[in-house]
Amino acid sequence: MATERPPTISPAAAARWQHAAPAGSPWLHEEVGRRMEERLEWIKRAPTAWADWEPVRGGLAVHQQIAQRYPQAVVHVVEPEPRREAVAKASLAKPWWRRLGGGGPAIGPVAPGTVQMLWANMLLHMSAEPTELMREWHQALAVDGFLMFSCLGPDTLKELRALYAALVWPAPAHEFTDMHDWGDMLVASGFAEPVMDMERITLSFASPGRLLQELRELGANLHPGRFPALRGRAWKQRLEDALDQHLRGPDGQLALTFEVIYGHALKPLPRAKVSEKSSVSLEDMRAMLQADKRGRE
Repeated sequence: MATERPPTISPAAAARWQHAAPAGSPWLHEEVGRRMEERLEWIKRAPTAWADWEPVRGGLAVHQQIAQRYPQAVVHVVEPEPRREAVAKASLAKPWWRRLGGGGPAIGPVAPGTVQMLWANMLLHMSAEPTELMREWHQALAVDGFLMFSCLGPDTLKELRALYAALVWPAPAHEFTDMHDWGDMLVASGFAEPVMDMERITLSFASPGRLLQELRELGANLHPGRFPALRGRAWKQRLEDALDQHLRGPDGQLALTFEVIYGHALKPLPRAKVSEKSSVSLEDMRAMLQADKRGRE
């Protein structure tokens, strides 16, 4: 059964990561975003407005691909952290000779019900309050709008988890949520018709140092039971020796598995709750009246 909060994410650690995460797009995030962007071929209705939720981490290159796919659409960018907001403004602004139609995407909060697509790439697994985030996405979407998101799944880093368990060390990462639980959370947050699927991507590294560098760029260990203090050089050397010994395959490369979950869901027409005394928000009432008008045309 899905829960409001992932059981192995420390909210304090998640908040620190949100503040300290590098202001750049990791290679894996761009690759996952590229694969998710290809899935837009299946969606025939082009959005007139769409929002990219934290594209600096999610993928600036894939953001540009989507903008090219929907050249006439209004673009919104949400970057809650000021440092990455500044990077988004600098990276996504149009050159001066192309600013006749505007200087680039609108950066800041999205007004309720204003976008037909919400894009969130490789973000959800780092959130301590994922259902709250889903509700924000639901609020930003117009009725009949759709959500496209990706995140890491439970098999991610399974080789590293096994190594840490064998060495009797705390977990190297928090647990990642199963795609079926994500589907349940989407429905609980007001979405309809969630479609979930997954794939596994294996990354290879020539050295333990390069592997650890990649992991630092991708995220942080948000597990409440992680090592409580900094480790020294001797521990790092022991870790690198263990990686070299246990993760090196026949091809001489160190391999790590990443399970990637893709999700798609719709914002349905709101339904008024029937009771002795019912209340409907002004936004929902407008949506129901507009849908009724379209049905009679």
